[in-house]
Order: sequence, then structure tokens, then C-alpha cells
Amino acid sequence: MVRQRSILSLILVLLTTFLISCGSPSVATAPPTYTPTQLVKIQEYVPDIQVVRDRSQELQTLIQSGEWIKVGNFIHGPMTEARLNMTYVIPNLLPQDQPKGRQITKDLLSHLVKIDQAASGGNTSQALSAYKDAFADVDKFLQLIPE
Repeated sequence: MVRQRSILSLILVLLTTFLISCGSPSVATAPPTYTPTQLVKIQEYVPDIQVVRDRSQELQTLIQSGEWIKVGNFIHGPMTEARLNMTYVIPNLLPQDQPKGRQITKDLLSHLVKIDQAASGGNTSQALSAYKDAFADVDKFLQLIPE
């Protein structure tokens, strides 16, 4: 009986030692951060996006006054350039923010198309609705940008 206990104790000690040696220590990884190079690339494009954001009232005024050619020029010019700058920023965002950034730029394109279609038909209410959604997308994108 004593011999069985000692063998059982030895087996439990060996099993415990084996299980502990197989386990790996958990190493805490630092959260991803921006490199200085990424920050420089991002800050290269952000001012152009912000300038278009600051001109939002200009587009609203053009839509309300029914100047559809100028509305088209605005969305095909500065707004499209801002969207292009957004696509340049996306690869430099943190990996978890990149899918959000891509979705926001897709949504922005969709809203710009809606503005263009409304401008073609002279539909002020539809254009204003899509205008609000487009600049909401720009705001969402700017929130992804690091300080």
C-alpha cells in the first residue's frame, strides 16, 4: 500500500512537471502604435482633407441655390481629391482602423454619386441629404486620424 502511494505520488509529480513545462508564459504585447514615418505620411494628406471639410458650407450654398454645374465641379474636384487623399492615408492607419477607413471611403463615394445624380435631376432635397451624409463620412474618417 505504501509502495502504491509513492508510485502514485511520483506519477502525479511527473505529470505536474510535464504540464507546467509545456505551458508557455503569457507575454503581454504592446498595443500597435504609429511609427514616425506613418505619422509623417498621414499628416501630409490630412490638411487637404480638412480644407475640403471646412468648405462644406460652400457646397451646401451651391445646392440650395441650384447651381448644379458648380455642385458637379465641387464634388468632382475638391471632394474627389479629398477622397483620393483618404485612400492614401488608409495604408498608414493602424491595422484595426484600416477596414473602417476603407468602408468610410466607399460610403463617401456612394454619397458623392447620390449628390451627382441629384444634381443631374435638379433634386435639392436629395442632394442636401447626400451632402450631409458625405460630410458625416469625412468627419468619421478624420476621427480615425491620430492626433
